[in-house]
Amino acid sequence: MSTAILTGQPVPGSSIEGDLRSLGFDVRIASDAADAETLLAQVPGDQRVAVVDARFVGHVHALRLGLTDPRFPLAAVPGAVTAQPAGRQALTRAVARENSAGGGTVVAVDSLADRIVTALDDDGADVHRPELGSLVAEVPAGPQARNEARQAVAAVDDEAVRLKSAVKSRDGFFTTFCISPYSRYIARWCARRGLTPNQVTTASLLTALIAAGCAATGTRGGFIAAGVLLLASFVLDCTDGQLARYSLQYSTLGAWLDATFDRAKEYAYYAGLALGAARGGDDVWALALGAMVLQTCRHVVDFSFNEANHDATANTSPTAALSDKLDSVGWTVWVRRMIVLPIGERWAMIAVLTAATTPRITFYALLIGCAFAATYTTAGRVLRSLTRKAVGVPPGVKHWGSTDRAAQALADLADNGPLASLVGRATRARIGAPLLVAPAGTAVLTVSLFSGVTWAPVAGAVVYAVTAGQALYRPLKGALDWLVPPLFRAAEYGTVLVLAAKADVNGALPAAFGLVAAVAYHHYDTVYRIRGNAGAPPAWLVRVIGGHEGRTLLVTVLAAALSASQFKVALTVLAVAVALVVLVESIRFWVSSGAPAVHDEGEPA
Repeated sequence: MSTAILTGQPVPGSSIEGDLRSLGFDVRIASDAADAETLLAQVPGDQRVAVVDARFVGHVHALRLGLTDPRFPLAAVPGAVTAQPAGRQALTRAVARENSAGGGTVVAVDSLADRIVTALDDDGADVHRPELGSLVAEVPAGPQARNEARQAVAAVDDEAVRLKSAVKSRDGFFTTFCISPYSRYIARWCARRGLTPNQVTTASLLTALIAAGCAATGTRGGFIAAGVLLLASFVLDCTDGQLARYSLQYSTLGAWLDATFDRAKEYAYYAGLALGAARGGDDVWALALGAMVLQTCRHVVDFSFNEANHDATANTSPTAALSDKLDSVGWTVWVRRMIVLPIGERWAMIAVLTAATTPRITFYALLIGCAFAATYTTAGRVLRSLTRKAVGVPPGVKHWGSTDRAAQALADLADNGPLASLVGRATRARIGAPLLVAPAGTAVLTVSLFSGVTWAPVAGAVVYAVTAGQALYRPLKGALDWLVPPLFRAAEYGTVLVLAAKADVNGALPAAFGLVAAVAYHHYDTVYRIRGNAGAPPAWLVRVIGGHEGRTLLVTVLAAALSASQFKVALTVLAVAVALVVLVESIRFWVSSGAPAVHDEGEPA
């Protein structure tokens, strides 16, 4: 139970007490500032507490946004302020200061809640102020102002605003115009029946897994059912986020489930398509694995670029200026969002092609579309990075401006293991800058994979491990150093794909698919830990699973030393082992951690 302390007696006709109770607050009334401080001290420290001016006039949803969002320790709207346990100490100090400054005067003289917010700001506390838009939240100074405020409340339908705000601010064309117009109402239906976003997320996962099972049948009826169910899964996928925003049911576990289940659904569907094609006599496992590798590398490019720019204040590059100019023209916004093939457009394309064509055609279209999207987005970000100049830098000085925090995030995303770390510490000679060393090692590895010499990939992997250690000998603060983590991902995943394909034995590529899926999960998990300011996974986990260079070297040794059938078994065992270790640690962390609930409200995945 949360507690709301009303500062003063509500005016006649006010609904503030009922509104607060409808939001789950136990309402207590303070006669003056000293009484408010006393009541605050009586609230258990593990409960949310709010201080609300009794004269408050506004929409219930304005109060909901200001007082119930679980993502923020401190939050406020005009006339109300709230604190979760993490922000209680700051709130208590602010209330004590205002009580002392006001000498315990009657709180109706002015707004104690607003004075508390000012005191919190003076203390440097981070107070979240939600964007209210047309919603009303104010403390009228007199009867006439109160009457005008009530008329303003009546003029705006807060339920319509609530439904509109449930939709993500940036979404693709397909999601915005084909899904969200009705999925928001499904979200409201779920909220009114007490369903949680996590339950809807789980339903979306189960629907996608059933779709993958239908695709695995290899029949035309199964493919049609798979396409329909994949779209249904995507509707539920949109609904869970809209339900979270509609009812403000954010949670750490929910953010993790939403992020990881999207990848699990898509990649499980790839596997289902590959199984269905195999039933019809067509082996497309290499295409399925290639699609997963390409899509994962696309995401790593997104994550790395965003982390490198995490603390940037502005980008004054000509590329950024051109992008802003294009965004000012309505139709170009949607075209640019569509050509990057976000999740809505991508899943719609997969669903339609599954139902109407064959798995091979589906994967060809997916690979071509994702390759174009990756080229477009990466090229734009490279141009931004090369021409970017941080605000405040003296004229004539080119400076990337990456902070220590951004450099550490990129190092964590790189996923260097014990072998690369040992090489980095042991070698005295420094070969060159990270963005020269990493591509050089990757190039050597790539050439060795196609050399035709049995042990050449092992030698290439050794060189790759050395360059991986060299690449991180200094902080990744160069203009293009954010390309290092996706380069490592492409090298590791590509090695597994090429060696499994060269084994040319039934079952090798499915085993490789499983191994890459397990490792990709580890890399996604790392991203969302960093986003939640929880740091990278523990060092022991990286040591146990070897780091990207250790796994790459191990796979090349297994391919060279074992027969094709033995290599298939080894890949399967390795996939199961990595999956078990990373899943157990990931689930333990996300279920028990206190990391903030960081939900994706930015670029569509």
